[in-house]
Amino acid sequence: MPGQSRSLRVLVVDDDFMVARIHGRFVEQTDGFEVAGTARTGAEALELAAALRPDLVLLDVHLPDLSGLEVLDALRAQQRDIAVVMVTAERGAAAVRAALHGGALQYLVKPFEYDDLADRLRTVAATLASLPDPAADREAEVDQATIDRAFGTGRAVVVPQGLPKGLSPETADLVLEAARAAGEISASETAEVVGLSRVTARRYLEHFVDVGVAEVRLRYGGTGRPERRYRLPT
Repeated sequence: MPGQSRSLRVLVVDDDFMVARIHGRFVEQTDGFEVAGTARTGAEALELAAALRPDLVLLDVHLPDLSGLEVLDALRAQQRDIAVVMVTAERGAAAVRAALHGGALQYLVKPFEYDDLADRLRTVAATLASLPDPAADREAEVDQATIDRAFGTGRAVVVPQGLPKGLSPETADLVLEAARAAGEISASETAEVVGLSRVTARRYLEHFVDVGVAEVRLRYGGTGRPERRYRLPT
């Protein structure tokens, strides 16, 4: 992934070993991510987080000893520089609010499909890649635009409702942000930036053209078909 020189290492935390195996397989299917380890209890999660130093934790709320929210609080109290995605069947507003206040970057409700998790993994990777690595330079500074992108508060992109089957709002956000950042972009360039296949990237871009969110022009070059270039209206 752009701005990411290595795969992000993921600790999967779930008390159901079959569910943990499925989530681990989803992680391994996603370019730029690999499973660093698996924990079935909160205590084991904290132990492995200290020993393995993963980049990201997929954390269930319901664990047999500590709750996932307690694990999240403990990670923050220990100042572990680890991104956390809550992956849980818990839908209670109190739990969601606690996860938000505890610093979780994403909250995904079970059951879900592979694309649902992959979209959130890519969003987390893009957020982390937008900021300097603190291990390289603790004193590095960033401008307000970079901060806004990291916190998701940059200039809003409105993703149309009713995306065609197979397209997700999370990936649509990433595609639109890539188009905005580039000024003008092709399906191949979008695929590289977002981590999609060229065909999938083009499906998003063509949909945005169809609904009037993006514009397309043809760029003619040597031989073969002209290249389709996409941009957001100013």
